[in-house]
Amino acid sequence: MKVLTILGTRPEAIKLAPVILELEKRRADAAIESVVCVTGQHRQMLDQALDLFGIVPRYDLDVMTGNQSPTQSASRILTELEPILNKERPDWVLVQGDTTSAMAAALAAFYAGARIGHVEAGLRTGNKWQPFPEEINRRVASVVADLHFAPTESAKQNLLCENIPEQDILVTGNPVIDAVYWAARMPFDYRSAGLEHLTAMPPDTRLMLVTAHRRENFGTPLKNICLALKQIASQYADRVHIVYPVHMNPNVHEPVHDMLDGIANITLTSPLDYLALVQLLQRSYLVLTDSGGIQEEAPALGIPVLVLREVTERPEAIKSGCVKLVGTESHRIVAEVTRLLEDSEAHREMARPVHVYGDGQAAPRIVAALLGESVEPFVSEVRL
Repeated sequence: MKVLTILGTRPEAIKLAPVILELEKRRADAAIESVVCVTGQHRQMLDQALDLFGIVPRYDLDVMTGNQSPTQSASRILTELEPILNKERPDWVLVQGDTTSAMAAALAAFYAGARIGHVEAGLRTGNKWQPFPEEINRRVASVVADLHFAPTESAKQNLLCENIPEQDILVTGNPVIDAVYWAARMPFDYRSAGLEHLTAMPPDTRLMLVTAHRRENFGTPLKNICLALKQIASQYADRVHIVYPVHMNPNVHEPVHDMLDGIANITLTSPLDYLALVQLLQRSYLVLTDSGGIQEEAPALGIPVLVLREVTERPEAIKSGCVKLVGTESHRIVAEVTRLLEDSEAHREMARPVHVYGDGQAAPRIVAALLGESVEPFVSEVRL
């Protein structure tokens, strides 16, 4: 059986790495040929993740250009994938999530007549503009997929509501939890990431991790987030240190550095590799993020999360009590951070590890399903 895994961004690489490694692990006993193709939608950050997991792609489309639109990305991916699919003729094409790479790869695989497995299937907000363009990307992938690997029962229910046959859906948990448990156990030297100054902080200093880079937060929302961080840094100058790995997109990089450079208790770094990010995450007192992945990873490690978005396609995290939506208005962000810093009981209620999105066994379930083997589904500790 030949499996072609197509990915383009660092989050895709992290979430698909456990699956790719499981395919390799079972290569001999199950006669699997695993082929990896990267689109290069994220270049440097993607390469970091591939290197960390020791994954060497057979194909690299390298589609990334400066400030590229989703339309330009999708058209290049479709064009570049056609000859690869015709040459490899895979039994399965695996895509993950809701990126433009995932959507375009799923569509190209459909045109080529290949069966498609969609990892992290069934996430929905119900609003095609929130998040943009991810909500439509994942709906397109669902329309053409043959096997839907839903991370949770509620994701499965979303797919059933769209008339996906139940026998084509498997609740696997999310392989990002496989990855985060792996990375959390790894040895780590803060000097390798240029973060050695964090090891010299007073023991009572609380570390706050921030990631904000989504397209819907470009412009005023991101400026509001930066204003909130500036106020928090001033209000808790001796008690809090903020670390913000800043995305390289100029719509993020320029306003963040313009507004936050030079503040003593804010560290602006280049994007961190996954190992550094997980090590920083598990050391944090709380996280502010607009990322989807961190809403899954942080609860597994017992780290409270404030989500810098108006809606989330991960309602289980909200129900778990470990994650709270706070939007992008400065005053609300400051109020919620202040509450968690000042009220130890409120923080303790959010700071408890829960198996919301996986138990670390998603990758074996996915590969077993591709092989047609019987699989016990993942059962989350949180049900909607």
